[in-house]
Amino acid sequence: MTNSVDDRLDAIFDAVLDYEDAATERLVREELHHGTELPVILNDALIAAMDEVGELFSQGTLFVPEMLMAARAMKAGLEVLRPLLTETDAKPVGTVVIGTVHRDLHDIGKNLVGMMLEGAGFTVVNLGVDVPPEAFLDAAREHHPDVLGMSALLTTTMPNMGKTVELLRKEGWNGRIMVGGAPVNKEFADAIGADGFAADAPGAVELARRMVEIE
Repeated sequence: MTNSVDDRLDAIFDAVLDYEDAATERLVREELHHGTELPVILNDALIAAMDEVGELFSQGTLFVPEMLMAARAMKAGLEVLRPLLTETDAKPVGTVVIGTVHRDLHDIGKNLVGMMLEGAGFTVVNLGVDVPPEAFLDAAREHHPDVLGMSALLTTTMPNMGKTVELLRKEGWNGRIMVGGAPVNKEFADAIGADGFAADAPGAVELARRMVEIE
């Protein structure tokens, strides 16, 4: 029987790494009943677990399907905390607007990035797929994100990233922009005027963290 706070937080951590959605949700609820502070559960169990997932991915011992399952388990626990976090003074790390660009319907990678950003303590506004430049601009004006992230999985839709960056800058939005997706690379990101490129979901989390620290 696990009695100490550390043991119980470790159990939440392990449930995420074991891809157990229901167990993660149940253990988070139980931890709240124990009176553990929300930031402790968030930082020492859920965020710590997703940091470990990112590390395992970078070592090549975890792959995208497993990362997605872990992110879903983390999100199950996060959903328990979310309404309580909004009632407190707990401040998110930052806000990120994400979306897949116009004429591109791929969303698995983008959704994984969104879940991992949430797991890292960010507020995420997910615009979905096939997002035109004007919709990114509207979201930037409405949500005032610290970072705006765009995804493309087709070489034919990559130019829409450039069109979106161009519109955002032309209309005076000067926040940080990161891009990613299978055909995207740093050279392309630099060419269209984006502030950063991430090759995978853990990289996107690390990049967003650096961008927020720079702000």
